[in-house]
Amino acid sequence: MIGDRWGVSDSEVTRAYPCDDFVTSPALRAWRGVGVDAPAEAVWPWVAQVRIAPYAYDWIDNLGRRSPRELVGLPEPRVGERFTTAGGRRLGRIVSVEPGHQLTGAIMGAFMSYVLVPQDRGTTRLLLKVVMDTNRWTALGLSAGDLIMARRQLLNLKLLAERHRAADAG
Repeated sequence: MIGDRWGVSDSEVTRAYPCDDFVTSPALRAWRGVGVDAPAEAVWPWVAQVRIAPYAYDWIDNLGRRSPRELVGLPEPRVGERFTTAGGRRLGRIVSVEPGHQLTGAIMGAFMSYVLVPQDRGTTRLLLKVVMDTNRWTALGLSAGDLIMARRQLLNLKLLAERHRAADAG
């Protein structure tokens, strides 16, 4: 499908993700990934902070409100809590979480898992998989739209984790 992969390897596509447990025959399956030059423990707080802001294109999905560029010291996410906030509205629910490893939420019928995979030399792969049970035409449109927004979100999370790691090291 157009737009179903960005920045992921074949092995990252075939691995299991927590969101797979919630939609058994998804029409939409999309994978996104980015390498982060920071250890997973430095990336995780930024992933967990999607609960308060979308970190994509704030002028589109956050009514122009800037997603925080500093960590705000949130407690660890828990199943049942709100998954994210966009445009001042709290959206979705957290359906699975392993602090430091993965955060999975449901929003508008889609399930998405952010997975952190530690790599050599203190780096991390930040992976995102989105699944949804919908018709093929809707899936095609959503996949292309998600590619644009999710790519920006992952690149922003990468930038923030790397910037703060460098500041902490300096």
